[in-house]
Amino acid sequence: MNVKIVCFAAALLLNTALLFAGDKPNTAGSRQVAADVGRLLELGHYSGWKLGPEMSKRILETYLEDLDSQKVFLTQGDVNRLSARYGSNIGKAVLLGDLGQAKAIYDIFKARAEERIVKVRSLIWKDYNFKSNRFVDLDRRKKRWPANIEESDSLWADRVEGELLQERLNKIAAADSGRKAVARRYNELLKDVEDRGEEDIDETFLNAVAESYDPHSEYMGQSNLESFEIDMRLSLVGIGAEMRSEDGYVKIERLVPGGPAARSGKMSAGDRIVAIAQGENSFVDTSNMTLDKVLELMRGKKGTVVRLQVFPAGATDPSKRRVVTLVRDTVKLTDGEAKAEIIDKVPPEGSIRRLGWIRLPSFYDDTGIFGLGKSASRDVAALLKRLNRDKVQGLVVDLRSNGGGSIDEAVKMTGLFINQGPVVQVKDVDGNIDVLRDHEGKALYTGPMIVLVDKLTASASEIFAAAMQDYGRALIVGDSSTFGKGTVQTIRRLGRTMPLFGSSSAAGALKLTVQKFYRVTGGSTQLRGVTPDVKLPSITDNAEYGESTLNYPLAYDEIESVPIDLAGNRRELFKDELRRRSAVRVRHDPQFQDIAKGVQQLNERLKNNRLSLNETTRRTERAKDIKQREKEEAERRNAEHADQSKIYELNLAHVNKRQLPRLAKTLATAKPAPNALDESGPAKRETLNILSDIIGFSKSSRTVGR
Repeated sequence: MNVKIVCFAAALLLNTALLFAGDKPNTAGSRQVAADVGRLLELGHYSGWKLGPEMSKRILETYLEDLDSQKVFLTQGDVNRLSARYGSNIGKAVLLGDLGQAKAIYDIFKARAEERIVKVRSLIWKDYNFKSNRFVDLDRRKKRWPANIEESDSLWADRVEGELLQERLNKIAAADSGRKAVARRYNELLKDVEDRGEEDIDETFLNAVAESYDPHSEYMGQSNLESFEIDMRLSLVGIGAEMRSEDGYVKIERLVPGGPAARSGKMSAGDRIVAIAQGENSFVDTSNMTLDKVLELMRGKKGTVVRLQVFPAGATDPSKRRVVTLVRDTVKLTDGEAKAEIIDKVPPEGSIRRLGWIRLPSFYDDTGIFGLGKSASRDVAALLKRLNRDKVQGLVVDLRSNGGGSIDEAVKMTGLFINQGPVVQVKDVDGNIDVLRDHEGKALYTGPMIVLVDKLTASASEIFAAAMQDYGRALIVGDSSTFGKGTVQTIRRLGRTMPLFGSSSAAGALKLTVQKFYRVTGGSTQLRGVTPDVKLPSITDNAEYGESTLNYPLAYDEIESVPIDLAGNRRELFKDELRRRSAVRVRHDPQFQDIAKGVQQLNERLKNNRLSLNETTRRTERAKDIKQREKEEAERRNAEHADQSKIYELNLAHVNKRQLPRLAKTLATAKPAPNALDESGPAKRETLNILSDIIGFSKSSRTVGR
């Protein structure tokens, strides 16, 4: 059975801190949309869950947390009253097309926001000496709701003091004072709450209904659907980034290779955008702004300048911002293609080893929603043929930050490295299992191989990495695990069957989880991901990333394994000795030690989840961070002098050229962006060291065999 399945890298979630509007009668169109969303979820979602009392409780919790993500406006008393009234029947209302409950809940949230912001205005103008020994919560998403108004008042007193201190410490502060900046932020938030239209409220609620099934199901209204389709065509003139709303900020989900943001070297996945300016105009604060409004500010004519204030990924102090200036440009399709390098590496023993490196940003295909007119597997095959011609002795396939794409392409690409066989198993809601196989019969590359992964390696990328591991074909190197997304989504447009809507996108669409996939050994990649054979310290290997950090992920489970031919595909990988050698090198590498220390500190800060309200303490912490960054920069410069490798660029335009252009950089000379993907630093250097070890062991093994 030939199955065409699409896996999406990341959901464009609509979780902004939105707000409500009362018990108004529903329009016929909105009733039909709500009923269709409920029906499709009940009948089509992989879980098979019904919209009964249990799901109603979950929907209400999700909706309230989407509206009040930091749990600061509503109290536990409000939540208890709403639960008593709507907690068991809101799912039934969805099936009946009744959105009145969602609007009534929104009205209560709106009233609480209005009451609270009146109090906040008086707090802003109080005198503070910032010598307190108190702390403020960094992230209240997993905290309980304040018990009552009195506890909420106390929480807000610390919160406002923290925001004023943040502005005081912010070196990129706006022209007006910190008090005015904070006041303006809350005035804009209140305006956003009060201006929220009925369609926006409906969309927020229906998205909460979908999210309650799993984190990759979502409802997209017309504007968000159109933005999604533009992003999937990669034809948007903007900064070249996939974004989602989270915790009151717009967060960078993925940088599009070759786009302005990626080319700047100053942004990375996980960065949060806190303000936007057009050219030299003043910054507009984007805290609590909806995703579609932020996207409007991002877009503009090609060649125009946009400036972003960014709260860097991994930073826990909101005052640590940086300004990134970008020139809007069209993201070309070729920027997302597979690319390669040929590296002439000089190991300690002196003999040059020629190594290949393929970087694949996504598993793009030439049909369907990924319709780029290109095929990842065909492009990788073309690069492999050239690498074979240039007699590389080993290969690295770099899948870091590859969020997935077409499963068919993952299966075809697996076939470039094995002599046919099953690659992945796919199970649907009815329990039917389809085994997707490679039928080509002959591997294109059979030499030593590493697949490099990180916590952002997801979905179709995990299928490929798992197959390489299960066949014993490649060594997996990277973070402690990959992302852990083992589910398959499809998009159902709602307007095509609704005569009330003038266009097919007017009713929006439902992105629906319909299948799970499993390794040939029977285990799922859901939640657990792929565990590398050799682990390396990495900035992405922290508590902020992974399927398990999302709400309501589907569970891990197993099915029967399928037989595979190991004899014709497995290579001797010498895992124990490779781990031992790599651990010794990592232990003595100052850059890796800095990374490990940084990740440990970040995880501790995320666990403690609090920020001092003492100015002296905060300035001392900032000075320590600056000193650490200066140390890391000095170590990077020192690493440059030790590296003698030559690197040659190989892209699809070069595959038939006689001579390849040599890159000016070595493995250590390119300076990575803060928290950005390590394209040429310690992870790349150590991965090539491991590959060189494999080659050496393979030669020794053959010599002993002879």
